[in-house]
Amino acid sequence: MVVVYTTQSCPYCRMTKRYLQEHRIPFREVDVGRDPQAAAMLVRKTGQMGVPVTEVNGRYIIGFDREKLNRALGVAS
Repeated sequence: MVVVYTTQSCPYCRMTKRYLQEHRIPFREVDVGRDPQAAAMLVRKTGQMGVPVTEVNGRYIIGFDREKLNRALGVAS
């Protein structure tokens, strides 16, 4: 399961979602700007207040990091 934590104004969030769509990887989006409980959970689990944060099978990837996403998702570079 892939979950992307985002906000409406984040350009890197859009890049992350576009990357996942291009690779046909299904994901669920959680807008932490509209969901304060999800935002608080994310800070507790990752120590990060910024987005995007992508959760892949319980592992958190901070920011739009193509190499880490490729490895976590098994996508060829």
